Amino acid sequence: MPLRPRTDSLVDALLLGVAAVWGASFLAAKDLAADTGVPSAVALRFLVAAAATALLCLARREHVPRGRGLLIAVGLGCSQAAVIGLETWGVHLTTATNAGLLISLALVMTPVLEGIASRSWLPRPYFIAAIVAVVGVALLVSEGGLREPTIGDALVIAAAAVRAFHVTASAHLTRGRADGSLGMVLVQLVVCAAVFTVIAGPDLPAAALRLDAGGWMNALFLGLLCSVFAFVVQLWAVRRTSASRASILMGTEPVWALLVGVVIAGEAIGFIGLCGAVLIVAASYAGQAIERRHREQTEATANRSGAAHAPLSIE
Repeated sequence: MPLRPRTDSLVDALLLGVAAVWGASFLAAKDLAADTGVPSAVALRFLVAAAATALLCLARREHVPRGRGLLIAVGLGCSQAAVIGLETWGVHLTTATNAGLLISLALVMTPVLEGIASRSWLPRPYFIAAIVAVVGVALLVSEGGLREPTIGDALVIAAAAVRAFHVTASAHLTRGRADGSLGMVLVQLVVCAAVFTVIAGPDLPAAALRLDAGGWMNALFLGLLCSVFAFVVQLWAVRRTSASRASILMGTEPVWALLVGVVIAGEAIGFIGLCGAVLIVAASYAGQAIERRHREQTEATANRSGAAHAPLSIE
């Protein structure tokens, strides 16, 4: 049965909220990593997020998933740790211009992976919208100029591929399951925190002690909004929409990053960058409309087919 428009609007708004806080996370992550180093910064982010989520689970009396649900949550935690780790290390080793362009490749990769998983390809106009969004990102971030690819660029491309896999896997592995979203997220955050705590090693306590009030504000922002809020919404939303639609909405992340840069960091945007921002927003709306129509038509066709093959009953 198709989602009601009201539900669609709520899902879209929350996914755009995720894109907004992720867009704002670049500045906070850059400052925090400069203070602590990349592994310690990511570890602190997830330790804060895991602690906050554990308190929420206790308050709501939500149980951690068991059995297959626990295995799914651990697997998704590993893929999420890979996304954040690759992305953070990649941005650290390349320019924001290259990183902002390359991470948007997840927009193209996600529909491909979802099509393989569901054996149902989206129509060609959706892929055109996704490509237009990537072109928009290129225009948005290219005014500073591109340079020769580095190992950091390769890491960001890998992060885009793992992000596409993570979003697709979340949608297909969690849809229809009775496991609570908050418990699933807690397991994922604990896995991420454990991985990066081990990687940071003895540098983590010393890095935490060096942080001032501004550093802890960055850690809390990354942990509470960019992790807890974002991961809970992402897992909740992909159960109610498609991975491709979620990906193209969260693909507006560079626009939000630009707004934060202009308002907080005082960065300027030229005509080319403004054209890129318009293309990203337009492609996002066009893509979600195309995906919605395709999903509703597919469900309607399946319902008609099911009704046609239903056995007759004799009363």
